[in-house]
Amino acid sequence: MRRNPSLQIALAIIMCTTTSVSAQSLSPTKIGSVRSEDIGFEPFAAFPPGAELAKVVGEPSLHAPYAVRVKVAGGVKLMPHIHPEDRIYTVISGVFYIGFGTTFDAAKLQTFGPGSVIILPHDTPHFHWARSGEYITQVTGTGPLGIEYLNKEDDPRCHGDQATARC
Repeated sequence: MRRNPSLQIALAIIMCTTTSVSAQSLSPTKIGSVRSEDIGFEPFAAFPPGAELAKVVGEPSLHAPYAVRVKVAGGVKLMPHIHPEDRIYTVISGVFYIGFGTTFDAAKLQTFGPGSVIILPHDTPHFHWARSGEYITQVTGTGPLGIEYLNKEDDPRCHGDQATARC
């Protein structure tokens, strides 16, 4: 295969000028990269203890494309909730259990392994359970990202010092 020196130089310049991310997310409008080991998960007020979020691409609070990763420790449940935006879930690791409906029902859980993709239209009532151990999913959509628990008692933002007017 014959190599094009101009193309090699251009690629080298691009590789040297691309951004990478550790604690912040990549811009959806610039060339960039992040290695999985550099993605930083943090607690998220709308998640119960043991569930964390990492911004990967974009700023999920804005009306713009985003990608986040959600890591949930084994045994943790996210009770029935909805999201205002359409979402695409991709299972990165572990087993992702998701059920659809307004009440938590383990019999309704569907099981998805790594590489699986789940489409979740906005306002679809659903719930998750890390039934067999930790899982990580990547969620993509167009923000702003949101979550509304169907039962306010299930919303971690409604407890203790975090209580907000939504409760």
